[in-house]
Amino acid sequence: MKKVTNPIRTAIVRKVVDENYRVKTIELECDLPKALPGQFLMVWVPGAGEKPMSIGNSNPLTISVANVGKVSGELHELKPGGMVSFRGPLGKPFNIPERAKCILVVGGGYGVVPMYFLAKVARENKIDTLAVVGAKTAKDIVWEKQLFTVCKEVFITTDDGTRGMKGNVLAEAQRLIEGKKIDSVYACGPERMMEAVARLCMQHNVPCEVSVERYMKCGVGVCGSCAIGGKLCCVDGPVFSAQEALSFPEFGKAHRDASGRRI
Repeated sequence: MKKVTNPIRTAIVRKVVDENYRVKTIELECDLPKALPGQFLMVWVPGAGEKPMSIGNSNPLTISVANVGKVSGELHELKPGGMVSFRGPLGKPFNIPERAKCILVVGGGYGVVPMYFLAKVARENKIDTLAVVGAKTAKDIVWEKQLFTVCKEVFITTDDGTRGMKGNVLAEAQRLIEGKKIDSVYACGPERMMEAVARLCMQHNVPCEVSVERYMKCGVGVCGSCAIGGKLCCVDGPVFSAQEALSFPEFGKAHRDASGRRI
């Protein structure tokens, strides 16, 4: 009999935190010690379907959910004592160079969530982390307090200037890359933001990895719905090097919806 490597697990909800008007954080009564920063879960809601979600923490297992669809809407109804089913960890994680002393994480919107997990692991390995967090407005910022607990410095930017520096993350990222010794850069969030960060790092010869999101059905490389540039986000990613991501014609320019249509 073929061994099942990623069976569905079910865990009890320990805590639900309202991050902002559309994002909730769900902490489960279980750990996932094999999970690495950058990996994801396929979270299953009976009758609604499955949805890939970044891992915000492995101990305890924590996810954040933006209310943007059927599955996420059902998850937003959960209360402590409820149940969450999932498969994982899945996908290729971020890679921190062995001799790194300082890394930079750049998160946009709820792309900040996996950046916390990465910064936490870096701190456990005595590596300093600088963080740049970007959002449209102050009310869209999530996980800021959590980042402050694991990062050496955290810099906030908002498009409208209601919190931190007015503008996007790129100017702050450039300032840090040019002014400090950064061993590696990691980005997660809107794809145009990641494309800009990747190009900035290429210009300054700084290693960079980005977390690419595409519509996923299976999460294990079977259905092909998350294809980009001849790769599958679920197994070849979601983490790609800046060089590889920038080689994908779609990266930063288009994505595919649930039907596979390029938009």
